[in-house]
Amino acid sequence: MTEIVDNQAPPAPSGRTYNGWTRSDTLEDYSLRYAPKSFRRWTPYVVATTALGGIAYLADFAIGGSIAVSHGFSSAAVAILTAAVVIFLTGIPISYYSAKYSIDMDLLTRGAGFGYLGSTLTSVIYASFTFTFIFFALEGSIMAQALELGLHIPLAVGYVVCSLIILPLVVYGMTALSKMQVWTQPIWLVLMVAPFVSIAVQEPGKFSQFTHFAGDSPTGSAISMLGVGAGAGVALSLIAQIGEQVDYLRFMPDKTPENGRRWWAAVLGAGPGWVVLGALKQLGGAFLAFYVAGSIGLGKANEPIQQYVHGFRTFAAPVALGLATFFVILSQIKINSTNAYSGSLSWSNFFSRLTHRHPGRVVYIFLNVGIALALMEGGVFGFLNTVLGFYSNVAIAWIGAVVADLVVNKPLGLSPSYIEFKRAHLHHFNPVGFGSMLLASAVSIAAYFGAFGEYGKAYSPFVALFLAMVLSPLFAVLTRGRYYIARVDGLEEPLLGADGLLSATTLTCDVCTTDFERPDMAACSFHQGSVCSLCCSLEKDCHDSCKGPGTPGPVVLGMPVVRPDSGPAPAGSPPGH
Repeated sequence: MTEIVDNQAPPAPSGRTYNGWTRSDTLEDYSLRYAPKSFRRWTPYVVATTALGGIAYLADFAIGGSIAVSHGFSSAAVAILTAAVVIFLTGIPISYYSAKYSIDMDLLTRGAGFGYLGSTLTSVIYASFTFTFIFFALEGSIMAQALELGLHIPLAVGYVVCSLIILPLVVYGMTALSKMQVWTQPIWLVLMVAPFVSIAVQEPGKFSQFTHFAGDSPTGSAISMLGVGAGAGVALSLIAQIGEQVDYLRFMPDKTPENGRRWWAAVLGAGPGWVVLGALKQLGGAFLAFYVAGSIGLGKANEPIQQYVHGFRTFAAPVALGLATFFVILSQIKINSTNAYSGSLSWSNFFSRLTHRHPGRVVYIFLNVGIALALMEGGVFGFLNTVLGFYSNVAIAWIGAVVADLVVNKPLGLSPSYIEFKRAHLHHFNPVGFGSMLLASAVSIAAYFGAFGEYGKAYSPFVALFLAMVLSPLFAVLTRGRYYIARVDGLEEPLLGADGLLSATTLTCDVCTTDFERPDMAACSFHQGSVCSLCCSLEKDCHDSCKGPGTPGPVVLGMPVVRPDSGPAPAGSPPGH
């Protein structure tokens, strides 16, 4: 084992133990860890179907309807398609690296230029601003609207029902969610497209009339560049959906010559491919808002329950209300189980780093759902465009910084070619990604509040994306990549096996005395042995002594790198890796 500087006397064996929730793989779902090969037993099809089941949300219909009502048909169509292209392209590298290294969005962010504590902020962004409790609250509000209209349940009570119904599914993680999503997907798809097919058969002229829909736009149905920018900003708030997709893609089996095509199809289809269906749903929501506006007015035209009640009436009038209620409830269960699941992962990562304690992923399900319930009771649905438009600036700056590291810095050798997520090997903060995100967010938020005029406000998300992707490689050059890796990998066991894939060899953690696969282990000078990534994260007495002065530290761009005997080098590795 490579010598690592030890600034403290070795402690007595701690024998750390975890409660039953944390020890159960079924409940815990490796929320803070690399997903080992032994657990990744699902086929690419099942993983992809489970991931795509999470995009059954009806907020797309509400978003599309809201954009169309606010900006008219032409501006809405261009805005939705523009956002979809951006989301698809940025989702490709994130999906690939997550599936390849079997890690979730938080761990990927750590190693993609943010550092161990730097990614803590993005955990909060992910857990709160975007797709966990804010979107949980939006989706729950849509479900409560269906319960009120279809079953006459008051909204306040409906919010509680919508929250509690999710808990049993999310507790059992991927094991339960994979079954639920696979079984319900065909039913959901049929119900989703049925109104459009019926309208196309019975009232085909409605689609041509839709192209003249003006909504409340001062420019009518004609295209407006301000409307395009504002609408795209709302749609781009969904860019962080890729985080939920990779929360499932991390369970993909290893890519081999035998499953290569199926592996790529699953990664692309369930990763960036989510936005293809997402954009179609937004356009569908825009159309249904136009379709129902004459009957219920523009004020409620973006409510999915209203859209589908009127849609189902075209072919099943006697049961339209019941059918629409069932469809909305099914959709919201599918998506909010994913929202709550992803939220539990993010909050686990956040609090484990701040408190050095981990009571288990299950605990944070209740936290996530509780905050979402409070937002629903506060009427978050009424502020849909404002909430999403603002937070899209921060989310896009984050995603842009991560993507820049994956597609620019790594191919150019400005950052390590692999993803390192363990605390033992990372600096607390890496200015490459973390600094890029902060600066890009600050400028784009200033633009959103009018600092650069109307067009600056409308296109503030694009300002965030552009700045993040430019600043990341710039900072990587200026820092010479020295803040990516804090020290060498001190384990004798190679990280990669003879097949070039991450090793499945198990090592015993000297702290919790549990066996984990090699990618989840690190050499620990404080405990004078091997330690798993979770015990490393939770250790509060070592004060990062393994990274103290004099510690051998790999750097990029002409500085020392990871030991050459760490196993076969991944393609594109810096010399000596």
